[in-house]
Amino acid sequence: MIDTHCHLDAAEFAADRGAVYAAARAAGVSGIVVPGVAVSAFPAQKQALAGLPGCVAAYGIHPLYVDQAGPQDLAVLREWLAAEQPVAVGEIGLDFFVPGCDVARQNELFVAQLKLAREFDLPVILHVRRAVDAVLHELRRIGVRGGIAHAFNGSRQQADAFIKLGFKLGFGGAATFSGSRRIRELAATLPDDSIVLETDAPDIPPAWLGRGRNAPGELPRIAAEIAALRGIPVAALAAQADDNARAVFGDVFRDRPSDSP
Repeated sequence: MIDTHCHLDAAEFAADRGAVYAAARAAGVSGIVVPGVAVSAFPAQKQALAGLPGCVAAYGIHPLYVDQAGPQDLAVLREWLAAEQPVAVGEIGLDFFVPGCDVARQNELFVAQLKLAREFDLPVILHVRRAVDAVLHELRRIGVRGGIAHAFNGSRQQADAFIKLGFKLGFGGAATFSGSRRIRELAATLPDDSIVLETDAPDIPPAWLGRGRNAPGELPRIAAEIAALRGIPVAALAAQADDNARAVFGDVFRDRPSDSP
């Protein structure tokens, strides 16, 4: 099972990252995609993933970190994309939820990173919060080879627009809450080849954790909840979601052994 979005390098895992990783592997999570958020954190991100088989990095500037991005950050990102051969450019996108956010700066860096993704022929991992139409607008202007709209929470029409552009839609802990009606409806009815699984750990904990720290080991139970919504066995959902993730990220997750290192 592949967790397509997990911040395993986050400070919340500093004290027990190895144990969290081992628990995820024991639960059946054999692949974890770890997106970057700021160029200043790339070295620590790389170091955190060293020696953890199945953990792969994406590098990007998160929209909520654009205020920290200096004039050279795009050049640094380009260097990391060239040297490290990540699986994607991400986490990038737009976030209009936070009051007072610099929308113009977010859009400037989003567009620049889309162009880098196109240049390096990489998929993108998108952060989209209260900005779905704005993100779709830029994707139509600057075509990339697809990717994942992480933690999707748009309408069915917007979901179909992302799918038409070659994107998969990420579902995780939010789909486990009975009150998340729109997300659960999408998780239940979207085409089989459009869904990928994620935790966004340590964030977006599933219903059974309350406000506790999320972890990649929760992915199988999240998958079971989504499989129930779709009325199919969890093994069938997991197999399809993994195939969808491989369609985005390529050979990095193909024929990955399931045994722990």
